[in-house]
Order: sequence, then structure tokens, then C-alpha cells
Amino acid sequence: MRNFLLPLLLLVPLGLWAQSPWLTGFEKPAENPILQANSEFQFFCPVRKDSVAWQRADVFNPGAVVRNDTVFVFFRAEDNPKAKLGERTSRIGLAWSTDGLHFNRYPHPVLYPDQDPYLKWEYPGGVEDPRVVELENGRYLMLYTGWNNETARLCSAVSSDLIHWKKQGPVFEFAHGGEYLDTWSKSGAVVTEIKNGRLIAKKINGVYQMYWGELFVNLATSPDGNDWTPLLTSDKELLPVFTPTPDDFDSHLVEPGPPALYTDAGILLIYNGKNLSGEGSGKSTPEGTYCGGQVLFDKAQPEKLIERLSTPFICPSLPHEVSGQYKAGTTFAEGLVLYKDHWFLYYGTADSMVGAAVRPAD
Repeated sequence: MRNFLLPLLLLVPLGLWAQSPWLTGFEKPAENPILQANSEFQFFCPVRKDSVAWQRADVFNPGAVVRNDTVFVFFRAEDNPKAKLGERTSRIGLAWSTDGLHFNRYPHPVLYPDQDPYLKWEYPGGVEDPRVVELENGRYLMLYTGWNNETARLCSAVSSDLIHWKKQGPVFEFAHGGEYLDTWSKSGAVVTEIKNGRLIAKKINGVYQMYWGELFVNLATSPDGNDWTPLLTSDKELLPVFTPTPDDFDSHLVEPGPPALYTDAGILLIYNGKNLSGEGSGKSTPEGTYCGGQVLFDKAQPEKLIERLSTPFICPSLPHEVSGQYKAGTTFAEGLVLYKDHWFLYYGTADSMVGAAVRPAD
């Protein structure tokens, strides 16, 4: 495996942030990885009716939010290290920190497959890849993937305390007459803005906006964060608002990362770009690698693409980022918070651990 980047990726001097629409200049602190698998945590699974070591295999792909001067990270945990990639059961765990880098873990998962109406969409694969935002009313919205080992469905849940979550089912269950309920869907990044030092979901044109997708990025809207309606073309197909770039680091797919940021320059979306393997792959990064990219949309017309950052702002560079389940290398960003005058970016490493990157807010 080629180690093609320096451990600290600094593409733009910090002093240029005021003139630049991009959020770059992140550094990977020595505390990495900040979360790893731990077989000590046991949970009685209501589906299997047995105790499982729910964090035994891997912990990765974290969402994050700030509440009461504390950072809360929601991570995906897999239970069975002997099962191959894609065939383990995932549950969502919770960890908290008062410095953004050293975390304590809540002993039980806060979201998991259960004997409920959503089991048919969430088992045996589980619940994956949480992204969490604070709503205007002070409640929290989690967007996650329900995986039944057949079709991935973007689902949602709400909470007032970050521990007890009420599931709301697939977000596209009713949109366009239910036509997209069984469409493969993942990775919902809601547009947010900075209010009182926190990222709060923002309505544009009277509705919440969410970038989502995996091979390409689509946009969906919702009046309440529960049921979402994806944008369609005139031919009733999903409207791509951002697509892979041929012969570049994101030539295979572009997948939304953390909640998007509403800024003076536009809506900034951090995304995860995967390089192709073979023909059409980019030469600046190894084939099959996931790196972090950024793209800017019009803040009045969230579907209108303005500009793409031509170089990835974070890529695998540390040993644990090019090992584990996904050895091609992964820095898969899902969590972003503004905390103690710094931006903290939380990401999954090779589908195995949780990493963090930090930069000053100024």
C-alpha cells in the first residue's frame, strides 16, 4: 500500500479561511485513533435473545453533535469479527468527551435492531453510519442506514436527550407515492448553520435540505425532518446535483459526509470520494481509496453547484487508515462540530476505527 500523503494535510494556510469558501487545514492529532473495538461491552440483543459483544469487531463511521459543552460522538459498532465485510450486525453507540479527543462510552447501544415495525429494514445487517443534527426546536435528528442485507435504506430517528431515540422509518417511505422506498439510499447530510456556536439544521425556502446518496449526490427536502422528498428530473429520475469526476480521486463515487454548512459563500458540503480501480481512476491517490472532498452549492438554490475543491483535503496517511476491513485506505468523514474555538472532524478509518482531525475556527 502506498503511503502517498504526509500525516498532516495542510492544503490552505489557516489565515486564508476568511477569503476562502473551503474548510481546510485539518491536522491529525497524536491521539488517533480515538475509538477502537472493545469486546468488554455486552448487550442483550432483543432479536437474537442473547447477549452479544456488540463492539467486538469494529467501531467506525461516526456522527457528532455538541450539547451542554460536551462533544457526543455516535459510532457504528459491529459485533462479529469472523463474519466478512457487509455481513455483520451493526448497532449505533454513544461516546462523550470534554476535550474532543478523549472519550467515555455509554455501555449499551442507543440504536439497534429490535422487535419493532422496522425490523424488516434493519436486520440482520443492522443500523449503520449515523449523522446527527440539532433541530430548531432543540430536538435531535439522526439519519442512518437500515441494512437488511438486501437493500440499504436511509432511515431517521429523533431524540431529546441523545440516549433515547424514536425511530421514524425510511425517510422515502411515502415520497412520490412510495416509489423510492426500495431504492438503495444512504448518507443524509442535512444543511446546518452556526447559531450560538452550534450547528443547527436550517430551513431554506421553508424546508430542511438534505444531500444524500452514494454513487452520486441527490437533494431531498422535508418540512419536519421526518418524511423527505427527493428531487427528480423531468423524466421522474433522481436528479444528480453532484457526480464523480473522471480520472480523479473521486472518480468512482461521491457520498455526502457530515451535515452541510450554510455560509456566506454558499452551502459547503464535505463528501467522501472513492477512486476507481483500473480504467478511469485518478492518479493522485491509490486505486479504491476513500478521501475527503468539498463542494459548494448556491445557498438560495441548494441544488445548484457552484464549485468543487479540486484536491482532497483529507486522505489516509496513518497505518490504521490503510489496514483493517478496508485495506485500500479510508478516511470516511461523517461528524463535524465547532467546539472550544476549533473544528473537529470525525471519520471512520478503513471501516475499523474512529479518527479525528482538528483545526482552529478562525
